[in-house]
Amino acid sequence: MKDSILEQELGLLKGLANNDKKSIEIIYSQNYNLIQALILNNSGTTDDAKDIFQEAMMVLFDKARSGNFELSCQIRTYLYSVARRLWLKKLNQTHRYTADLDDTQETRVVVDDDVNEHEEKDAEFEMMYTSINHLGEPCKSLLEAFYFKNKSMQEIAEDFGYTNAENAKTQKYKCLTRLKKIFFSQYKKL
Repeated sequence: MKDSILEQELGLLKGLANNDKKSIEIIYSQNYNLIQALILNNSGTTDDAKDIFQEAMMVLFDKARSGNFELSCQIRTYLYSVARRLWLKKLNQTHRYTADLDDTQETRVVVDDDVNEHEEKDAEFEMMYTSINHLGEPCKSLLEAFYFKNKSMQEIAEDFGYTNAENAKTQKYKCLTRLKKIFFSQYKKL
């Protein structure tokens, strides 16, 4: 890549890693039509294209945030390769695989590991979500208050009727222990 293009691409990648709205919009506007064309030309719908593009963006986002990702091609090429891989997997899962998947992109990068890593993370998040739902009340609400709503232990104590923050902290520890037990019992089944 030429230096100016590389600098621009690295700037966009850095912006994506920092949740910069402008960078995300630029990446979206510069790449969505290409991904949409790939999906529409290969038995997909516009909804499929939106889903695949979003997943490809999440793979790129994860890589950008990892801190050890080296962009060796244009973002467009990377997103196209990830989207192509994801779409092939989806076609395979729905038994709609077509061997003549339109492949007009001249340069492709190997993204199998990135896609697999992303899918493993998704599976783990899904297991965590399921585990939290199996946790029951008040543990589910207590952990959500602490980890998702960023409430302090004092606020949690007041909201849940504990006498003080230390008691709320003890209850949070017990809930976390239960959550870990549920999560890892599911994790071992994989």
